[in-house]
Amino acid sequence: MTTIDKTKPVLVTGATGYVAGWLVKKLLDEGITVHAAVRNPNNEKKLAHLNALAAQSKGSIKYFKADLLTDGAYTEAMQGCELVFHTASPFTTDVKDPQKELIEPAEQGTANVLESANQTPSVKRVVVTSSCAAIYTDAIDSQKAPNGTLTEDIWNTTASLDYQPYSYSKTLAEKKAWEMAQKQARWDLITINPCLVLGPPLNPTAVTSESFNILQQLGDGTMKMGAPKIGLGLVDVRDVAEAHYKAGFTPEAKGRYITAAHNTDFLELGKVLLPKYGKQFPLPKKALPKWLLMIVGPMTNKLFTRKFIRNNVNVAWKADNSKIKKELGIDFMPMQQTMEEAFQVMVDNQVLTAKA
Repeated sequence: MTTIDKTKPVLVTGATGYVAGWLVKKLLDEGITVHAAVRNPNNEKKLAHLNALAAQSKGSIKYFKADLLTDGAYTEAMQGCELVFHTASPFTTDVKDPQKELIEPAEQGTANVLESANQTPSVKRVVVTSSCAAIYTDAIDSQKAPNGTLTEDIWNTTASLDYQPYSYSKTLAEKKAWEMAQKQARWDLITINPCLVLGPPLNPTAVTSESFNILQQLGDGTMKMGAPKIGLGLVDVRDVAEAHYKAGFTPEAKGRYITAAHNTDFLELGKVLLPKYGKQFPLPKKALPKWLLMIVGPMTNKLFTRKFIRNNVNVAWKADNSKIKKELGIDFMPMQQTMEEAFQVMVDNQVLTAKA
């Protein structure tokens, strides 16, 4: 059991990120001093939303310049911290060199943060943002799992540098973290493993992120003929932040936590938006046939290989979230709320425009 002193500062890496924003807000609201590690502490535009949060809260924020790939970059930011949240990691699927753009930043970045933890005597606990991608690659992996359900005991064994390198990078990074944690006894490691994260961002520039590409395609007509029934999990960004917070401050917290609220698919994500937005936006109402995707998918999207379509389309995805509910007391938000509030941000920022 690890008890964290809330009067001590807490480090958040990648503090300008999507999940990190809500986590920083929670920490500040609790009156905690946040050491925010960011690429450029002088970029006021990127930090404006965090400064606004700090101004309205009991806590305070201090910025530290840190780069994922620089040895010892987090040592200064970690001074005096008992708790470290490592949320910084690349999330992109559009890469030319997966080794350089995904594997190295994820694996080496994690190693750098944990090496700093090894060098910092005050650190007692590190919470790493991993992913369900470290548990599975394709929806079919959940069907092949015991009882057809993903659990924290399962590791991704099907991703590689050539197939789903993003999932591969998350798997290698998390394995590296556990390997380093087991070599010492001062700090304990907890990983939060979210699936697809949606919901309103605190940082307005986040609407261009990878998560929001899916929302954009649902609303801009890309899927008006139908959506592929790709099985996946969904969770609200605010629940993911809450999961990090509770993982940090619950003394009994341990191991990995699948952070997935809903077992769903692309079509259902679109259909949930129909009652509120169906008249103004060309949302999908039906499923695209798998046979059709097998023909046109590889031509329209390089991620839609025949292997990907075979393993994900019309394949139900299922994960067990009982551990996080029981041990961290997480009560997940309804899917409709997550989807509508995320979609509304896209509309408000004019990323999506309603038809007249």
